[in-house]
Amino acid sequence: MVKAWAFWPTKRLAQVVLAPFFSIRVQGKENLPRDTGFVLLPKHQRWVDIPLLSLAASRPLYYVAKYELFRIPPIGWYLKSLGGISLNRAQPVRTKSSLQKVLAALSSGQGVVVFPEGTYYEGKIGPVRTGVIWFILNRIEVPYVPVGIHYRKGFWRTKVNIRFGAPIFASSAPGLASFMEEIMKKIVGLSGLV
Repeated sequence: MVKAWAFWPTKRLAQVVLAPFFSIRVQGKENLPRDTGFVLLPKHQRWVDIPLLSLAASRPLYYVAKYELFRIPPIGWYLKSLGGISLNRAQPVRTKSSLQKVLAALSSGQGVVVFPEGTYYEGKIGPVRTGVIWFILNRIEVPYVPVGIHYRKGFWRTKVNIRFGAPIFASSAPGLASFMEEIMKKIVGLSGLV
């Protein structure tokens, strides 16, 4: 498992680079599990969600991202240095290897970020992609933390509110569809999209 060796230096650099453009408010940080692996399920609003989530989190996070992003030199390097896990939907053999990395990270007590929509939909909820979540649900019992991200244009800087919801266990829902419905309702509320 690749360690997210660049998390702390990148977090400091992101603070310096993003501070002139974003005013960040974090709520519910106490909802992030400290001693166990967990899946973070944030609303994906913009490309900048990844560094902003890293700023908001109090521990390193492993990001599941589409394979194509890893092929873009600066973005690929950044994601790999953060412990990014590429998901190649076109080549199932590579996807299987990536999913094993997800399980390894969770089993070793790490936080794994999965954007339920798969890509960003600003100001609205997009269709939910359940493949990675279904895979995890069927193999390991971990808490799932819904996250809302809300952007609002300020006078000088964009105001960003990142809200971590209370952890939810899949055993609280009778099946994948109802579990994802519960999660997405929480994400919508935390994001202020109601």
